[in-house]
Amino acid sequence: MERQKNEKKEPPIPYEDLLKGAVPCPEAEELLHQAPEDMRRVIVVLDDDPTGIQTVHDVCVYTRWDRKTITDAFREDHRMFFLLTNSRGLTADESREQHRTIARNICAAAGETGRDYILISRGDSTLRGHWPMETEILRETLEKGSEKRFDGEIVIPFFPEGGRFTWKDIHYVRQGNDLIPAGQTEFAKDKSFGYHSSNLRNWVEEKTEGQFPAESVCSIFREELRRGDVKSVVDKLSSVSGFGKIIVNCTAYEDLQVFAAAFWQALKQGHEYLFRSAAALPKVLGGVSDQPLLTREALIDPGNNSGGIILIGSHVNKTTRQLEELKKTEKKITYITFDQHRVLEEGGLEKEADRVLALAEKEIRAGRTVTVFTRRERLDLNTEDPARQLQVSVRISDALTGIIGRMQVRPSFIVAKGGITSSDVGTKALRVTKALVKGQIRPGIPVWQTGPESKFPGLPYVIFPGNVGNDDDLRRIVEELIKD
Repeated sequence: MERQKNEKKEPPIPYEDLLKGAVPCPEAEELLHQAPEDMRRVIVVLDDDPTGIQTVHDVCVYTRWDRKTITDAFREDHRMFFLLTNSRGLTADESREQHRTIARNICAAAGETGRDYILISRGDSTLRGHWPMETEILRETLEKGSEKRFDGEIVIPFFPEGGRFTWKDIHYVRQGNDLIPAGQTEFAKDKSFGYHSSNLRNWVEEKTEGQFPAESVCSIFREELRRGDVKSVVDKLSSVSGFGKIIVNCTAYEDLQVFAAAFWQALKQGHEYLFRSAAALPKVLGGVSDQPLLTREALIDPGNNSGGIILIGSHVNKTTRQLEELKKTEKKITYITFDQHRVLEEGGLEKEADRVLALAEKEIRAGRTVTVFTRRERLDLNTEDPARQLQVSVRISDALTGIIGRMQVRPSFIVAKGGITSSDVGTKALRVTKALVKGQIRPGIPVWQTGPESKFPGLPYVIFPGNVGNDDDLRRIVEELIKD
């Protein structure tokens, strides 16, 4: 659209500049403490890949969304749970049907248990994914199946652990010591979910194809959050109708806490909203406390002398830099290249997976950790069809993650790098249906403890998003996990 093409190109800004001036707001903290107890709603987070748990601990993740699973989750005595949809790895049609099914089952579970809910559609902090379709389907189905009516949709891609900040309606991605407008990053050029706008008002107009013009979008400014002006924010939220879009400017958790306090007050007044957010919001709404980073002693079974496995599917530049940094470690690691370009050969991908599996198992049995990584040259098909590109990506991911699915030796740990890769390892290879989030091993990098039903029960599984982390984070994680 013309507005997005002509959007002013914002310059990078120093990272440290946005971190200044944030202080706790006692009023907001008190409201946040009291409101959930008053309302007794369960928070349901639909996670479009396994990385939305980047900020929480001691929370359950379910990889199924049938009626019984969701109803059982509603009955459990917890404040929040996650449903792993992996919808970023689905086509638009597949995701549409999936979200329709989930919404119907949420309606049924709420009705059967008599428990109300708050629904968060957790999406990528760099703005990729099937939006606005997913939340539109959720709204349509939930309203059809119940008496709920949603006044608006709240968009919060803020995620400081991953270096994502929103200021003056511009969404920024940290690169080194600078913050780059999101529309100027490699993520905006994504073949399946690309976009042009860094200004979230314009981004809403772009992604909704003009249904919600930029000037119709409600902005919650950082300045009013910094003032602790809960009433002003409640008034803005209360003014939105017709599923209008609301942008929240946050650069610190203190900002988000003030907004969350205002959100609870708006709910008390009878308003309803859906969320499209990154991983920071569930932590604040769910009242999840901070805890120290996880260590080897907290994760690894001392009786397992096998090596671990690091599986790298993500192709983004950040991952490539992290892989190169990993290779500098003094720990003994065997590196195996998985040539995903063989997907273009008849049977080539399957033969490549067999080759890599044999090598990996030999090393792990011998007590050596292996890193299996895709060729760093991205495979882009000669097509403008994003669905076709996605289908090939899924084939590659199935072959890569199937290496763990077919593995006969139990590794001491698994690290999966990349959103789709980590989802497929968890659900397809390890066959997890319910996992416990242990916490984070590095900021924004979570660890599952696999359930008793899984291929390797009780295994520490590190889920490392492709677009998250400092260049040395992968190396530091692996050095923590490998026995000296």
